[in-house]
Amino acid sequence: MEKVKPAIMKKDAPFQMHLPPVYGILFTCLKERETMNYDEKQYTIIEEALQLLTEQDSQSLTKIMALVWNKAMLAEREAHLGASHYEHKETRNGYANGFKPRTFNSRIGKLDLQVPQVRNSDEKFYPRALQRGCRSERALILAAAEMYVQGVSTRRVETMFKAMGLEHFSAEQVSKATAELDKELSNWRSRPIGCVKVLFADATYQKVRVDGACVDMATFIVTGIMEDGHRAILAVDSAFDEAEIHWRNVFKSLVDRGLRGLKLIVSDAHVGLEEARKAVFSGVKWQRCQLHLQQNAHAKITKTSLKAQVAADIRAIFNAPSLEEARRLMDIAVEKYAKDQPKLASWMEENLPDGFTVFSFPEPLRKKLRTNNLEERLNRSIKSRTRLISVFPNQASQLRLVSAICMEISDEWETGNIYLNISEL
Repeated sequence: MEKVKPAIMKKDAPFQMHLPPVYGILFTCLKERETMNYDEKQYTIIEEALQLLTEQDSQSLTKIMALVWNKAMLAEREAHLGASHYEHKETRNGYANGFKPRTFNSRIGKLDLQVPQVRNSDEKFYPRALQRGCRSERALILAAAEMYVQGVSTRRVETMFKAMGLEHFSAEQVSKATAELDKELSNWRSRPIGCVKVLFADATYQKVRVDGACVDMATFIVTGIMEDGHRAILAVDSAFDEAEIHWRNVFKSLVDRGLRGLKLIVSDAHVGLEEARKAVFSGVKWQRCQLHLQQNAHAKITKTSLKAQVAADIRAIFNAPSLEEARRLMDIAVEKYAKDQPKLASWMEENLPDGFTVFSFPEPLRKKLRTNNLEERLNRSIKSRTRLISVFPNQASQLRLVSAICMEISDEWETGNIYLNISEL
């Protein structure tokens, strides 16, 4: 194959940004190819993907996705068997047994997959990559299908179906598919928890149709740092608002599922969340999100020209090397604004100390504990994958899709890199 010109990497960069994350791996490999030597066998997938891209075929993206997915499932089968293809090994866990064709309906179209099969294995084999990828896709498809069955925006739903390469759904099909997926997601949401060191709590909103009206439905999401340092999404629930009773139910469910060892809760100061936190976790330290505090301060400033200076002063306080220095800088700031901005000065004196809890933890941990950015990034990820369904047909559909997305993300977190060195807590 001809050498790929650098122009492919630069000129087409905007196009790459719209591709699923897996394509980023391909382009990264292309960049590295100029300086690294790849084994020909290992590099086959990159060459095949490039060939598909250069064919200018309208179906090249779906073909590449299918290619990568098939290769990933093959690698997973080898790991399951404990031996590569045709390798003679006494300790192997079964044998390869061909493939089962399967068509998977994704958001970029139909994928023709070859699911690896095994025989004489001690454990049942089914590719985890396929399981994880299916949950959110199935939930997304079902949300659109429910809209279609209920007669909601029929023309728009048909357009969505066409974009996903799907056929129409019957009410019976939707009912059967939702029951199967809901059981799986319900089991995940109610699973035992165990030792959790830190909780991050926040809510995000999606539009849901209720009694013919479009309302904003709150989705409560709680993320935890487990005793091994990995992240995990521990709770996903929804309600019409963030009232104390709803947050209290979320927190109580965590305790009922075995949560223990909690040392810190990180969140904003929403009234309902704060009251529920005090009721259920009264003895646990609370870190108010420093980013939210900076944003809240802007509402107390009466002169626009002062906003940049106030923001800089608050950053300096939160970036202080110690609690004592943070308090000293806060006192200086309060005195600085007491005359011209009395409301701001009073607010700073009363509220900024809520962001000082992190100073009681080792300095290397503070950056990841001082804000609720972990939840904010998670919320953005969820919204980027739910926006195709602009208005959910019902609450169950909304909770189903958000749960499926969170389950996949949590799976990746729990098997990925350690997020925090818990031994320092």
